[in-house]
Amino acid sequence: MSVDEKRRLIEGDYKGLSIRKQCELLGLHRSNIYYEPVGVSDETIEVMHRIDGIFTECPFYGSRRIREALRREGICISRERVQSLMRQMGLRAIYPRGNFSKKHPGHKIYPYLLSDVKIQYPNQVWASDITYIRLRQGFLYLVAIIDWFSRYVLSWCLSNSLDVYFCREALEDALGKGCPEIFNSDQGSQFTSKDFTGILLDKGIAISMDGRGRVFDNIFTERLWRSVKYEEVYIKDYQVCKDAREGLEKYFSFYNNRRYHQSLGYRTPSEVHYGILS
Repeated sequence: MSVDEKRRLIEGDYKGLSIRKQCELLGLHRSNIYYEPVGVSDETIEVMHRIDGIFTECPFYGSRRIREALRREGICISRERVQSLMRQMGLRAIYPRGNFSKKHPGHKIYPYLLSDVKIQYPNQVWASDITYIRLRQGFLYLVAIIDWFSRYVLSWCLSNSLDVYFCREALEDALGKGCPEIFNSDQGSQFTSKDFTGILLDKGIAISMDGRGRVFDNIFTERLWRSVKYEEVYIKDYQVCKDAREGLEKYFSFYNNRRYHQSLGYRTPSEVHYGILS
C-alpha cells in the first residue's frame, strides 16, 4: 500500500477508490461488504438443510423423490414447495430434464462446445457452478471455478444471494492465474449476464453452456461439491459466515495441494495443473 493510499484510508477519503481497490487495501473479499444474514424461518432452514443433505447423497433425485425422502423422515411438504426451495438453493438433479438454473429472457445463451472435445492439458477448459452452503441459522451460496484437466480450484467466492457480482469476482480472481481456451457453465442468469460473459469475450475465451437436460456437462464441479460437503461443510457445521469462509479457505488449500485424486494417478490438482512431478 502506498503512503498516499494509507493516508486516504486513515482519513476516510474513499473518493476515487473503487470498492475492489478498497477491499484489496484492507485485505477483504468484496463479498464481505455485501453480506447480510438471510431472513428465513428456522423451520424453513431446517427443511432446506435436509434437502441439501438428501441431494448431496443422491444428486439424481428430483423434487418428487426428495419430497418422498422428506415424507419418510416425518417432514410433510408439497412437491411445489420442494421445487421452490430447490430453485432458491440453486439445486438441480443430474438426469435428462430441464434444470433449475433460472435463465434471464434477455440474456444470450451460448451453445455447448465440449461434445467431442478431448481434455488434454491445463487451461484448456474451465468450468463454474454454484452450490448451497448451510450455516447453523442461515445459508450462503458458493461459486467455484475449476480447471477440468487438473481439477484445480482456481478461485471461489461466497455470497448470500444469487446476484452476478460474486460470480464475476471469482472469475476475475481466476483470470489472475491464467486464461482458458473454453469456459463452461450452466445457463443460469449469473453466467449469461453481460457483466460475466463480457469479461470472457474481452479475453477471447470461447463460451460454452450446458444444454437443457444434459446429464454430465458439468460433472467435475458436481463431484467437487460432493467432496466439499462431505469432507468439510457437514463435518464442521458452520455457525456464521466467518466460520464458512475460514473453513472453506483451509479446505480448498487442502484440496488443491494435499488431496490425492485416483483419477489423476494419485497426484494432487496443483501437481497436475502446474506440471509438478510427484
